[in-house]
Amino acid sequence: MKKTLKTLVLAIFVVLGTATFGFAEYAVSGVSEFPYFQLGCLIVGGMTIISLKQKYPRFYAGELMGVFTMYTILVALCTAPVFNAIKNFVS
Repeated sequence: MKKTLKTLVLAIFVVLGTATFGFAEYAVSGVSEFPYFQLGCLIVGGMTIISLKQKYPRFYAGELMGVFTMYTILVALCTAPVFNAIKNFVS
């Protein structure tokens, strides 16, 4: 029961992180430039992390939450709005 609860908490965290990414990108870029590929990569990465938690119960849920947070930041850095913001900031 404890293993299932921790996996469920991790799954909720992944869903909320993905939803936050989607909302932030939609608010910044709109529908015309929405990064669907990055959203798909984030979903697949989240499912991979959840399956690792199910397969290897010795992973701590907090560690995997940190891994997913860093992965979300990495994916967000590779989107067009962030590239444009960095380009405007440098020039």
